[in-house]
Amino acid sequence: MNAIDLLTKDHKHLKTLLARAVTAKGDERREELIETLRSELVAHERMEEEVFYPPLRDNKKTHDIVLEGYQEHHVADLILDELLELPTDSEMWEPKVKVLKENVEHHIEEEEDDMFKKARKVLSEEQLEELGTRMEAVKREALAEE
Repeated sequence: MNAIDLLTKDHKHLKTLLARAVTAKGDERREELIETLRSELVAHERMEEEVFYPPLRDNKKTHDIVLEGYQEHHVADLILDELLELPTDSEMWEPKVKVLKENVEHHIEEEEDDMFKKARKVLSEEQLEELGTRMEAVKREALAEE
């Protein structure tokens, strides 16, 4: 699968999980969702950071947006780590999930509106297919480690 198509599909899945987490009620449901979200987010970040970002980072046209992507991952990870430490019945749980959702959705929007367009200009279709194949393997591996 083409790398950009794979990421776009994964973005939809992450948005769905985030929306469910925001509206989740009950400790067990929240715990289950946040664990699933953590696994999926970590796998997604690994696909991007280990496979998709490196060839884009090396190109002048995409260098800066990739560096921003790394930082946005870092911020999402910090919020997620805080959520994992927060009791699910805390009054801060839902607001923190909302901030995570907004952060991740902003990141997705920038990738889909800007980074992917630039990536299509600097990477060939063959490169995108090869990256997609490698990314699928990284995601399978990341989820299997859970």
